[in-house]
Amino acid sequence: MNTIGKNVILIDADYVDQVAFRLTVNFERMIGRRIPKADLAQWLVCVALDGRLREGDNTVEVALIHDKERTAMDNFVPADYEHEINGQAFRDERLGEFVLAAYPVEPMVSKTEFMADALQTVCGQKGVERVVVVANMEDETVRNSMVRALRDVDDEQVHVTMLTMQPLTAGGPFRQELLGYSLMAALGIRSEELSNNSEINP
Repeated sequence: MNTIGKNVILIDADYVDQVAFRLTVNFERMIGRRIPKADLAQWLVCVALDGRLREGDNTVEVALIHDKERTAMDNFVPADYEHEINGQAFRDERLGEFVLAAYPVEPMVSKTEFMADALQTVCGQKGVERVVVVANMEDETVRNSMVRALRDVDDEQVHVTMLTMQPLTAGGPFRQELLGYSLMAALGIRSEELSNNSEINP
């Protein structure tokens, strides 16, 4: 993974696809209407904002890591890793260009360790300033691997943000933001539809 930009988003795509599915099922029941698939570009813009990317002519490098047997996401558009996502880019008028790459993980390789290695590599590269990570941090094995990957990171040089479905009690050299809000925006769920529902329960 040859990342040279200042801004990186590192995603366990299988995990976030599962979360989007759970949110869709729950919110369809809650608000009584069909929810479309999540807009991948809109979600990535929200993720970048959660990582405190400022407006400007930025370049954001997005790495979607997925199991090799999964060729597409079920709950996002676009979805096909090889034909619609890998090597593609889009421009947001506020934040700049988002460059997308998909990385399939071979079955004999632990995706958790692949993610941790990628995180360590990205944070160790000169010039990287801002990293956002979307992984199943509620899973103890994943969380421990991610924290270990950040043990040598100078948080004054590289600002890391973890997006999680529930706040983590154990901290580390990173900020936390809730993943559910960016996914709700990408799924087209409006705040007024949830006026009587104050909690996200995927």
